[in-house]
Amino acid sequence: MFGRERDMANEKTAGALALAGSLLPVVAGLVASAMLVVDYLRPTPVFCVEGGGCDALRHTAIAMPLGIPLPLFGVAGFLAIGVASLLKGQRSRLAQLGLSAIAGMVGLSLLVVQFRLGKLCPFCCMADGSGILSALAASARLWLASEAPAPRVLTYAGALVLVIAPVVPLVAGFRASPVPQVIRDELAQSPPGVVTVVDFVDFECPFCRMTHTELQAVVEAHAGHVRLVRRQVPLKMHAHAMDAARSACCAEKLGKGEAMANALFTAPVEELTLGGCEKLAERVGLSLEPYRACVADPATDALIAADKAEFQAAGGFALPTLWIGEVQIVGAQPKERIEEAFDGAMARAGS
Repeated sequence: MFGRERDMANEKTAGALALAGSLLPVVAGLVASAMLVVDYLRPTPVFCVEGGGCDALRHTAIAMPLGIPLPLFGVAGFLAIGVASLLKGQRSRLAQLGLSAIAGMVGLSLLVVQFRLGKLCPFCCMADGSGILSALAASARLWLASEAPAPRVLTYAGALVLVIAPVVPLVAGFRASPVPQVIRDELAQSPPGVVTVVDFVDFECPFCRMTHTELQAVVEAHAGHVRLVRRQVPLKMHAHAMDAARSACCAEKLGKGEAMANALFTAPVEELTLGGCEKLAERVGLSLEPYRACVADPATDALIAADKAEFQAAGGFALPTLWIGEVQIVGAQPKERIEEAFDGAMARAGS
């Protein structure tokens, strides 16, 4: 009698472990896929980093098969695998294996794509890896000589987890605002039909200089529909960045901000000294006496410090950083990427 009870207890334990082994990668894949759904559908990522592996993959040809965001297939696929894991019998085990095999092959292929792109997204890797692990778990379940039934309460709990796993990140992601408060405050100052562009810059940064060329073309093409806000983030690693930032702030104050910014971006870096910036100021038509007084004023450095604080409050981590409406762009980007973000912002602004 005791031996039979011990065998039954061992069978229940084995069943519970088998169910857990099947469901764990499925739940992980559901969570990651749901997070990616949010970032594919929101104009600015909530979970992923702009410019990272997820963003790179999102702009490839495989991101929208049949016009449907790729992560939605992940959510549907992992749910199907999870349901097959909860059901008993040979057919359910075969269904689980077939679905998991597809998930594993797709996951492996997408990992290869990320390696070739040279960028890895942690959530993409989590979803792709979960597909591979699901295939291994399904194979183990099929090859077991006999399948011990899991306790019914664990089966019900597993079904509940399958529902909660994608719902929580979806609800949290779509309710969250990916736009920092300091950027929202800037956006609120623009009238209807006008797109606010917040540009965090360092005039000596080579990538900022590249981005300025691409951004300027887009801004000029949409003259009258753009409000450009430039924030100074001079990096300590750049010897002339602070002098250029002071010069830009003072030119803005004296009514020649855009002309001075263009001059600073296009001048050779070695000319962005105190004297070199003064020559640029004179060239764009600034009166030197008030310009010099502004450059020497401690309030100018305080303004630059405030710009740096705004950059940190916006979650800035690299330059250049652009906010085109609610879309964040980090790093040097082609003109097409900036135009895409601007067109989306124009549509949301009602233009």
